[in-house]
Amino acid sequence: MTYEQAVAALMGDDGPFATTVETIRGQQYQVFKRAPASLRDMFAATRAYGDKVFLVYEDERWSFAEVMDRVDALASTMVERYGIRPGDRVAIAMRNYPEWIISFAAVTSIGAIAVCMNAWWTTDEMRYGLDDSGASLLIADSERAQRAIPIIDQADIRILLARDPQTEHPRIDHWDATLPRSATMPAVEIGRDDDAMILYTSGTTGFPKGAVSTHRSVLTALTAYGCRAAVNAAMTGATGAAPTGAPEPSMILAVPLFHVTGLVPVMLSSFAGGLKLVMMYKWIPERALELIERERVTIFVGVPTMTWDLLESPDFAKRDTSSLSNIGGGGAPAPPELVKRVDNSFRGGRPSIGYGMTETTAYGPQNAGDDYMRKPTSAGRALPIMELRVVDPDGKPLPAGEVGEICFRGANVIRGYWNKPDATAETIVDGWLRSGDLGRIDEEGFVFVLDRAKDMVLRAGENIYCAEVEAAIYEHPAVYEAAVFGIPHPRLGEEVAAAIVTKPGTALNASELHEHLGDKIAAFKVPSVLDIRSEQLPRNASGKILKRALRDQLVEKQSG
Repeated sequence: MTYEQAVAALMGDDGPFATTVETIRGQQYQVFKRAPASLRDMFAATRAYGDKVFLVYEDERWSFAEVMDRVDALASTMVERYGIRPGDRVAIAMRNYPEWIISFAAVTSIGAIAVCMNAWWTTDEMRYGLDDSGASLLIADSERAQRAIPIIDQADIRILLARDPQTEHPRIDHWDATLPRSATMPAVEIGRDDDAMILYTSGTTGFPKGAVSTHRSVLTALTAYGCRAAVNAAMTGATGAAPTGAPEPSMILAVPLFHVTGLVPVMLSSFAGGLKLVMMYKWIPERALELIERERVTIFVGVPTMTWDLLESPDFAKRDTSSLSNIGGGGAPAPPELVKRVDNSFRGGRPSIGYGMTETTAYGPQNAGDDYMRKPTSAGRALPIMELRVVDPDGKPLPAGEVGEICFRGANVIRGYWNKPDATAETIVDGWLRSGDLGRIDEEGFVFVLDRAKDMVLRAGENIYCAEVEAAIYEHPAVYEAAVFGIPHPRLGEEVAAAIVTKPGTALNASELHEHLGDKIAAFKVPSVLDIRSEQLPRNASGKILKRALRDQLVEKQSG
């Protein structure tokens, strides 16, 4: 089937992903007819998987039944012991543990709002998140609990502490000692458009904003991921039962659960689809390769830097990665060189990418397989459940091929920012979410993300898209990592800078790089400031390169 034929068959009136029109907050949207009514309903449906293995964490293996037993126990405890009611906020602050997943399922199943706190936050940042959200309970691991102890009296909050039976405090209860051995899920009523979760966006200035997704937002995104997987299967003819001996569908969790990628397309998709989820304690490419081989993982999702890490690992050739069918991710554009290398390096795995945001509850355009090889710089197309357009600075829609700000509209978009009506009104205009990304949409509907609007380099009046320059740099055989950004220049306004990490055993100097780039991009786009190093570039918890930190380092070095 073609893409259009597959979409028509699957999303038509008689298809499994049929849609209809509903009014949400005064706006009409396409919605899936058969999506669950709430996350509570979605989680309840997974009980049918019974003793099938769901979570693999270190030496632990949790079945769906065991996970849902703990979900019931925690839900009952929150209602009966802590008095949590629908609409109350419950914060979750821990690394990727099974208890994080259990906590999210339990919180949302009783109609409370899960506040997914960044596990890297300091005490002051945790204070901000707890105060801003008005959370009445914090579920934490040992490290996050230690950071929170100085502020819990002032915040008038209790901590339910997981995986740490030693720490004692008057406001701390211990997970194993507090949760009953068995319990019944409390009865509550949850509406489709009730708030489900708050994820804090890093933002460019000031404190982070709490992006609020409703149950409908999350379930629209989840159903859209399932629909797109079915579209891809129809396009390749891979529908029907898997061949005898083929590994069961499974995913590896290599990104944090407190980021929307780890939470929605990885964890919740695994939960909803009955997939095995292999959890990593922390990102170590050699450990990831070991787990992929041991657990016969079929789907890898991470930021492009993680895929580079796998391919560059000395263990890559030693490990069996033949189970992988999909090597994908998002969070940043993947250089075309990486797309080609993925397609050539994995026996049966094809490259894919998705373009979503916290504000779209992770869902957006997707590109995979032959389409991705045909258009390796594109983030792909979005299902009709989401509308996209590109606008000029005045908000006027632009025709195909012209560059402007990418905007999204769909039932998966957040309802707004928690207690920040001005920020909400600035970001969501007439139902359209302003992404802050510059890009274009071609005649086939493929989206090309060129740069962050605020991070684009404006050199002497010329717009320079960092992703284009990075893609050219990555084609040099000595380059392992690259980040391009602008730094202030007294005459040009900005000049192009690049931080580059070379592969072990290789060397690279400015003249070699300039010669390499000379045939690939215009001279004004070639970085004039270079920082060539051997150690890894700084990254955040989700693996994205911290360009602002690199920029600040270079500016400080120049001024010194």
